[in-house]
Formats: sequence, structure tokens, C-alpha cells
Amino acid sequence: MTKDKKLTLFVSSTVYENRKLLDQLYPILTGFGYEVWMSHKGTVPINPGENTFQSCLRAVKECDLFLGFITPSYGSGISKSGPSITHKEIKCAIELDKPRWWVAHSEVVFARRLLRDIGYDTPAQRKKLQLKPGAKSITDLRVIDMYEDAMRHDEADLTMRTGNWVQEFNSDNDVLLFVETQLSRIDEIKRIIKENIATPKTAKAQPKSRKGGAK
Repeated sequence: MTKDKKLTLFVSSTVYENRKLLDQLYPILTGFGYEVWMSHKGTVPINPGENTFQSCLRAVKECDLFLGFITPSYGSGISKSGPSITHKEIKCAIELDKPRWWVAHSEVVFARRLLRDIGYDTPAQRKKLQLKPGAKSITDLRVIDMYEDAMRHDEADLTMRTGNWVQEFNSDNDVLLFVETQLSRIDEIKRIIKENIATPKTAKAQPKSRKGGAK
């Protein structure tokens, strides 16, 4: 990363219910000095030889920073049973350990708490439930899986759950405040990226011990 090169920021979000917010965020983020890759604005680098899913995932791999939205809408999927592209983007950013920021709608947070209270703690247990067609509160229970992925819920050791701050929001203003507070610190973020490159988190690459058998 040269001194004058802009940081690339990938914004991952379902679009249709978030158009107004995304329209507000784009000029704010570009104003901070980022090159913003956002499918809603048509700024994701496209390879005509790829499908839309491939282009989005390649952009996640190539970006410097990742901003992820988790909303009651799960988004479109590659197949009827496959993960949505937004979910794939989230998983890819975590797998690559991208510097990342998360916001999650309070309805997703509440739905997770409610299902845990009645005994549906895991994705496998939640698969036993089926929403009515056209459900309004949440379109797919896998939005809770996305939330838990962002939280690094799969990592039992809390000290290893880096990049797992997920900011709950109720309104667009909540998101704007969080984004402006966190991502306006562009010089500090550049420093953090340089430090991460200089000192990779090798501990995360180590396979988990299976001593004692699988649980």
C-alpha cells in the first residue's frame, strides 16, 4: 500500500430495503478518502467473464477493509438451499481475516435471543423451524447464522474472537453514527493495516487440537 493509494472498502449488504441508507453512506465514506466498492452504486470491479457472485467474492478478497450489514433480509442465494451472496461475503471476509466492521439490526438480535430462550440455540436446531411464506419480521432464519458468524460464535475461546464487535442498530442514524465514528479514523486504520501486515496473526492459522475427541 503506497502512501497515496486509497484504501478500498467493500460494503456488504442486501440492497432493496437499504437503498436510502446506502445512498447516504456512499458519499460519507468516499468523503473520508476511501475507494468504496458497493454493488448498489455499481462500483464493485466487474470481470465480464465472471458471474455476479464471483465478482463480489473476488472484490472481498481484494479489498483492504470490509463493512458488513446484517439485517432481517437474508438476500438472494445461488440456489434455493444455498447461502445468500451476502452470507458468502461475510464468511469470506472472516476466513481471510479482513479488517472488518459489523452492524446488525436489533430485530435480528432479538430473534436470536428469543429462539435461544425456547431452546433453538444452533443453526442445526433452527433448521427444524420454518417461516411462513412472505414472513415480514425476518425473511430467513439464516440471518441469525450470519450474526453468529460475525460474532465468531464458533470460536469457544473468547480471547481469540477478534474482529467480532457487532454493533446493534435500530435506525439509520445509529448506523451513520457508528460508521462516522469508526471509519473517519483513516490514518489510524492505515496504521492498523500496516501493523497487521507486519505481524500476521499466525495463531489463527494453527489447526485446533482435537485431543480428547470431538465435541
